[in-house]
Amino acid sequence: MRIALVTESVASVAWSDRLIASLPEHEFVRVSPASAERPRSAPPVAARRRRVLAAYGELVRCLVEPRAAGGFGEALGALVDEVRGGGLPALLRSGAALRTLEHTWFGSTAAAVAAGPGDAGLPLVQDALVATDLLERALRPLTLPWFGARGALAGTDVCHVVDGPSALLAGLVAKRRLGLPLLLTEHSLHLRERYRGYRDSRYRWPVRSLLLAFHRLLAQEGYAQAGVITPGSAFDQRWQEYCGAERERIRVVYEATPLAEEAPVGAEPERPTLAWLGPIEPSGGLESMIRAFALVHEELPSAVLRVHGEAPAGAAAYEEHCRALARRLFGAEAVAAVSFDGCPPRLRSVYEHATVLVFSGSAGVRPQLLAQAQLSGRPVVAADAGAAREVLGPTGLLVPVGEPAPLAAACSALLGDEERRERLGHAGRLRAQELYAVEPAVDAFRTLYLELAAELPAPAPERTGQPFARPAEYWVGAFPKGVPAR
Repeated sequence: MRIALVTESVASVAWSDRLIASLPEHEFVRVSPASAERPRSAPPVAARRRRVLAAYGELVRCLVEPRAAGGFGEALGALVDEVRGGGLPALLRSGAALRTLEHTWFGSTAAAVAAGPGDAGLPLVQDALVATDLLERALRPLTLPWFGARGALAGTDVCHVVDGPSALLAGLVAKRRLGLPLLLTEHSLHLRERYRGYRDSRYRWPVRSLLLAFHRLLAQEGYAQAGVITPGSAFDQRWQEYCGAERERIRVVYEATPLAEEAPVGAEPERPTLAWLGPIEPSGGLESMIRAFALVHEELPSAVLRVHGEAPAGAAAYEEHCRALARRLFGAEAVAAVSFDGCPPRLRSVYEHATVLVFSGSAGVRPQLLAQAQLSGRPVVAADAGAAREVLGPTGLLVPVGEPAPLAAACSALLGDEERRERLGHAGRLRAQELYAVEPAVDAFRTLYLELAAELPAPAPERTGQPFARPAEYWVGAFPKGVPAR
C-alpha cells in the first residue's frame, strides 16, 4: 500500500519516522507544506480570475458572518476547484483580493456587531492589509504541486495528515481532487492550539477574530471530512467532539515513545529534591509551586526545588516576579533552596537528579511528557488539568489547579515516604509502558490503513474492443421474435 504522510511540525516528523520504520510493508510518501517552496505561477486571467475572487469572497463571508459559517466547506471546495491552474498566491496578494476582502468584511453588519461597544474592534484599512497577507499564507497549501497527475500524491491509497492546519488543508485538497481517504492524527492538538493562539497574538482584535474563525471552521471541516480521526488521548477526543467530530469515527491512539524500552533512572539523590517542569508563564503554575514549596520547606528544611523551564516571549516579567517571590519567601536561603536551571538538553538528567516530579500548570501537560516522566520510575504530582487524570490514573497524585496547600501536602507526603515513592514510581512506569509502547500504536495504524483503503472505490475497468464478442446473428437481427438480444 502507498501512504501519503503529510506532516508539519518537527515533533510530527520525528513521530512519522518511527511509524515508517515500523511499517516496512508499506510505501510512504512524505510531504510537508512547511518545507514546500512558494508557487511562482502568474495570477489567473479573465473568467477564472473572477471565479477565484468570487470563491475567495464567499470564504471571507463565512468568516465574518456567523449565519454563513455553515458554507465554509463549500466555499473552500469551490476555491480548490478554481485554482487548479495555479496562481493563487499571486492573486491573493493582489489589489483585487484586497478589495474583495474589504467589500465583504467592511460591508458585513455582523462584523460590526461582533466588535462590541466603541470602535476599537471595527476593522480598519490596516486590518484588511494584515488579514489579506495572513489568509494568503494560510491558503498556500491549496496550490502546492502535489495533486496533479504527476504530483507526489498521485497513485497513493491513503492520505495521513499529522498535526497542523497547513497539513490538514493539503489533506482536504487530496481528498477533493484525488479522492483519497483522509486519516487525521492529532497529538498536541495543533488545530486547537493554533485556534487559541490568536487570542493573545499581537494583531488587533478584528484580525484576530477573522483568523480565529478561519482556524475554527477549518478544524470543523477537517473533522467532518476525515474518514478516521486518531487523537492522542480521550481528553483530546472531547475537544474534537465539541468541534463536531462524530464519535464513531474517532479512535484514540496514544502517541508511542521509544523511551518505553529504556531502563528507569537510578537511585534517588541524597537530598530531597522536587523537580518542577513547565513553561515559566502564568498558565505554567510556577507561582503556586513556589508558594507550595515554602510550606514543604517548613516541614523538610533540607528539601530543594529545581525549576526546569524557560519563559516564552513576553513572559520575562512573570519570571522575574517568581524569582522575587522566592527571595521574599526564603530570604538568604533562596539561592540554595530554589534554583532556576532552565531547559535541560536531556530530560533524563532532570529525572536522575529528582526525587519527585511536579507539573502544576493550569493549561495541562502534553500527555507524552507525562508518560516520559512516568517511564523514569519517579513518582509524579500533577495538577488535575488536561489529560493528567487519564495518563496518570491511580499511579500519580492529582491536586487542584492553582492551590498551593494541596500541592504542598502531596509533595510532602511523597518526600516523607520512600516506600510509597517506590511503589507509585514502579506502577506509573508499568502504566506508561502499557499505554505508550510502540507496538500497539503501529498495530492500530496498520489496521486503520487497511480499513480506509478498503473504502476506496475501485477504478472502472478500461473498455477494450474484443473481436467476436457477439454472435453474427446479433448484427443481422436473426433472433426469434420475442427473444431479447443478449
